[in-house]
Amino acid sequence: LKSNPSNNEKKDAQTQLTKSDELQRLHSQALSAYQQEDYQAAISLLDDILAVCVWDAELRELRAECYIKEGEPSKAISDLKAAAKLKNDNTEAFYKISKIYYQLGDHELSLSEVRECLKLDQDHKQCFSLYKQVKKLNKQIESAEELIREGRYEDAVKKYDSVMKTEPDVPIYATRAKERICHCLSKNQQATEAIKVCTEVLQLEPTNVNALKDRAEAYLLEDLYEE
Repeated sequence: LKSNPSNNEKKDAQTQLTKSDELQRLHSQALSAYQQEDYQAAISLLDDILAVCVWDAELRELRAECYIKEGEPSKAISDLKAAAKLKNDNTEAFYKISKIYYQLGDHELSLSEVRECLKLDQDHKQCFSLYKQVKKLNKQIESAEELIREGRYEDAVKKYDSVMKTEPDVPIYATRAKERICHCLSKNQQATEAIKVCTEVLQLEPTNVNALKDRAEAYLLEDLYEE
């Protein structure tokens, strides 16, 4: 206004000031909702603020944290990815993204993100610890898949047993390992065992197409055509 005190400028400045006051008020409400553990309310308020303050890394990190607390980690990923770009050396964002991918069962993307963290800080304790775990699991899964391609089904079953021992705390890996064991047993014409393992998978995931196909193959081996 001092540089250009015309009526138009004055009106525009007043509008911007009003909007700024409103956003500060929303920000206070969002922080208050977060502290009171009302994460849905906080997300709604942060949506309104981020529609204007698109490049605010800290607000994006706060909204991501709300999504995680609400049990919707996949929604947190885009905010954390933006925060990783907007703030220099944001190892924390890369760590959280990697952790989320790992919990969701995407070990390859998890490995990629945790490597980004270690590029920024090779001594980052949390990232290094996660890196070792994901790398070991990733190597075992790749090795098991290679054995399946070679038709070495018994060895592949043993390798997937090792996967379940490596990660006993994230259920998705046990389910995926059993799905592949079910496939190996079916291919290896171990019908009874295949039916048992496939059924375990289908109790957890009734629409798992791979397990349905492999169990169908096992039923055929047993001449159980109706099944």
